Amino acid sequence: MALRPADTVMRLARMGSFHQSRLSFMRVLLRRLKSENWRFERRAFEIDATGVGHAVYTMHGPSHSYSLVAFAHDLPPEQRSDRVIATAWDTTFTLFDGLPTAADIERLSRNVPLQEAGRVTPAELTVSRANRSVRLFDHVVDCLAQGVQPDPADIDAVGYLMRTTAVYGSGKLGAADRETICDRPEFAPPFQAEMLTVFLIRGFVLDLVEHLARIRGKDRAVTLEPSLRRRFGIGNSTGLGMAPFLLNHPILLNNWIEARETALARVRALASITPAEAEAFRVMLRRGHRNVDDWHSEHPLQRGKIAALKADLDRLAAHLEAGALDMPSPWDALYRWAETALSLEGQELLVALMMEPYGALVDDLPSRMSADETAGFRIDGAMTLARLRAILEGDYAWALAIDWTRPEAQARAWYVSAEKLEPRLGERHLEPVAPYEQPLAPGRDAALLHAALQAEAAETRVADFLLRHPEHRHILRRVQIAARHPYAEIRDNTVAADVLPIDLLRAKLSFFGACHFDPRSDRWVRINMFRNAPFPHEIAEMEFAGWTYPALPEVPS
Repeated sequence: MALRPADTVMRLARMGSFHQSRLSFMRVLLRRLKSENWRFERRAFEIDATGVGHAVYTMHGPSHSYSLVAFAHDLPPEQRSDRVIATAWDTTFTLFDGLPTAADIERLSRNVPLQEAGRVTPAELTVSRANRSVRLFDHVVDCLAQGVQPDPADIDAVGYLMRTTAVYGSGKLGAADRETICDRPEFAPPFQAEMLTVFLIRGFVLDLVEHLARIRGKDRAVTLEPSLRRRFGIGNSTGLGMAPFLLNHPILLNNWIEARETALARVRALASITPAEAEAFRVMLRRGHRNVDDWHSEHPLQRGKIAALKADLDRLAAHLEAGALDMPSPWDALYRWAETALSLEGQELLVALMMEPYGALVDDLPSRMSADETAGFRIDGAMTLARLRAILEGDYAWALAIDWTRPEAQARAWYVSAEKLEPRLGERHLEPVAPYEQPLAPGRDAALLHAALQAEAAETRVADFLLRHPEHRHILRRVQIAARHPYAEIRDNTVAADVLPIDLLRAKLSFFGACHFDPRSDRWVRINMFRNAPFPHEIAEMEFAGWTYPALPEVPS
C-alpha cells in the first residue's frame, strides 16, 4: 500500500486535525515503562502546611534511574502567569539523571525555582514549571477536605489541576544535551525525557492536592477515588513559541509523518480482519466517541470542528453496522469511504483508531522517529541547476502557483519579540517588522529561488550559483532536504493573511499525545496530557492499552 502523498498530508488544515495515536510519545513512553517493569519510588515528600517544600519521585529502569525533583511554592494569585517572561510559578521541576543527594537538592533549590534566571548542570535532563488551575485546584482541595469527591462534570470541564508553561530539555539552561542521552534505549524515540517529566509531574500534583486536603480537613479528608483521579491530566499552554519548531526541523518532521503514514499504509494493506480485531476497533470507536464528548472548547472554530467530529463518529458507527468491515481489504475500503464521507477531523481520528488493534504491526515505528539533522545540513554543491529546478517544480509546485505579489500572500512576518522573548507573527504591511523577519516562509523563498534560476544555465552547479547568490543558501538547503524526505516541507503558505498558527501547534502536540485541544485564539492553545493514564505507582498492574480514550463501563480500565 502506497503512503499518502505529501500534497495530501502536509496541508495545514489536515495537520491541524491530527489526533494522538499509538505512535504518540506519551504512549510510547508508558508502553516501555510497563514492558520493562520500571519501578516507581517516592523518595521524598517534604511539603509543609502552606504547600511549600520539595519532593523527589523516581522511576527505576533496567539500566538507569530518573528522578523528578519538584519544588512547591506559595504564589500569590496576582503573580500567576503563563507567559514565558514570568518570574514566579506555583511549582518548578527538574528531571535528574539518577538519584539526587541532599547536596544536589540544595543546589537545585537555589536554581530551579528561578528557571531562566538560574542554571542547572548536565546531571539534569529537563527543567519545567507549572501553575495551578484557578477554577479547579482549590475546589478539589476543598471537596476532599470536606470528605466528598469533586463532581465529575467539574473535572471534565477543565481536565487538569495544573498546567505546565514550559518543559525545557536538550541543553536549555545548562541541562544535558540530547546527544549525551540519545543512545539510551528509553530516550531513543523523540521527547521521551520531556514526557517522563510531565508523567511524574502529574503524579506529584495529585499527591499534593490530597496532601493539602488532609492538612485542611484532618480526619474528615478523603483521597480521590481512583477512577476519578485518572480523569485528571496535566494541562499545557502553548503559544507561538512552538510554531516555528516544525519549520526549523524538516527532517525530524518528515520522520514523524512518515512513521504515521507507514502505520496507516500497513493497516490499509491488510487483506482481511479477524472478529477480535473488528471488536477491538468497535470498542475503541466507542471510547473515542466518549473522549470527544468530554472535549470542550470556547473557540468558535474548534467548537465547530468538535460538532462535525461527533457527527462523523455517528456516521462511522452506522457505516460499520452496515457491514463495512466485512468486505475484502476492509481497512483500505473504510479509509477510502472516509475521504469523501468525513471531515478532516473525522478522517484523521479514523487514521488513529485504525492503528489501535495492531500494536504488533506498528509499535516498532517510533524507533524511526528521531533524526540526526546535522547529517542533512550539508549542501550538495555538485547538483546542477537543471536538477534543482526540477525539484522545485515538483516538490514546490504549490508555492510556485501562488501570486506572491498580492499583499495577502505576504501579509504576515515571523519575528522574535525583544520585550517578550517569544516568536511573534506580525502584520507585514502595518508594522515595521520586515527587517527582523525569521526565515519561516519557505514557500515564498522557494519561489524567489526559482525566479533567480531562470537566468542561469542548466548545467551550472549549485556551488557556483551560491557563490554569486548566497542569499538563497537557506532555502536551497531545504529544497535538497525535501527531495530526500517527502514529508519535510509543509505545503502551505506560512505568511498568508489567513494562516492559522494553531494548526502548527496542533500537529506537533498530537505527536506528543495531547488531547482536548482548546484554542484560545488563532495563536495559542491549551491542551491536556496524560489524561486517563495510570499513575507511576500503577504501571505494573494496570492495563492501559488505549488509555487516552476513557474506559467504558463494559471495558476494564
